[in-house]
Amino acid sequence: MSAKVCISGGVVLVCDLFQGKNRVGIEIIDLHKSFGEKKVLQGIDYVFEDRKVNMIIGGSGSGKTVLLRCMVGLLKPEKGAVVYDGQNLAHISYREKRELHQKIGMLFQSSALFDSMTVGENVAFPMRMFSGLRGKTLKERVEYCLERVNMPGTAHLYPSEISGGMKKRVGIARAIALNPKYLFCDEPNSGLDPKTAEVIDHLIVDITQEFGTTTVVVTHDMKSVLSTADRVMFIYKGKKEWEGERADIMHAQSAILLDFIKTSGLLD
Repeated sequence: MSAKVCISGGVVLVCDLFQGKNRVGIEIIDLHKSFGEKKVLQGIDYVFEDRKVNMIIGGSGSGKTVLLRCMVGLLKPEKGAVVYDGQNLAHISYREKRELHQKIGMLFQSSALFDSMTVGENVAFPMRMFSGLRGKTLKERVEYCLERVNMPGTAHLYPSEISGGMKKRVGIARAIALNPKYLFCDEPNSGLDPKTAEVIDHLIVDITQEFGTTTVVVTHDMKSVLSTADRVMFIYKGKKEWEGERADIMHAQSAILLDFIKTSGLLD
């Protein structure tokens, strides 16, 4: 197990036993992925930096979601490596892979809440699976996570009783339940109005800073990129077209990237 219960200032935390180790983020090395004759990822190299919001942008079909799925182990690339703090995902043992998965928080595009479970039960689900928390301690941790996403007192509600934006926040609460070392977000603003999307953006930034996560966000929302990203990678037709800091993106020398930004309405 990589999670244990800690008490800090009366707050129930789930502490990572690996926090003291050197943290270097996630490295992608010459990654290739195809579906039949269609080449989706073609030799991508990139480093997702620790304790930063790393955003992957690109048009529909560019390969950004496939890259995310390769990174979390849902898809297996034909060539290349996904390396977590020096560990090649393809070469670690079943036990090591299970330990790694316990350190990953995932916010899905659809929130992926269990409709038959209450909000509180949804947040508790990964802790029941991996942490061994039970009873009062588990309840307090659930309450803390919901308070952290500005949803106190909602544990008894069902997903059908809350809005789309609230479902996203519950998804974030569940993703941080085990105090993750890595946080993955797939189109977190999809289907949300601009104001609610801004709330989710700020939550992701705050969680990244508070938990010290390596955060990876797949998005097509350029407003989100320009307001919250620390580092950005732009994928075009399965290849890395551009990478850099948020401040540099509007002055990029890539005509393809600038055209992509223009279609978002942020350039005249």
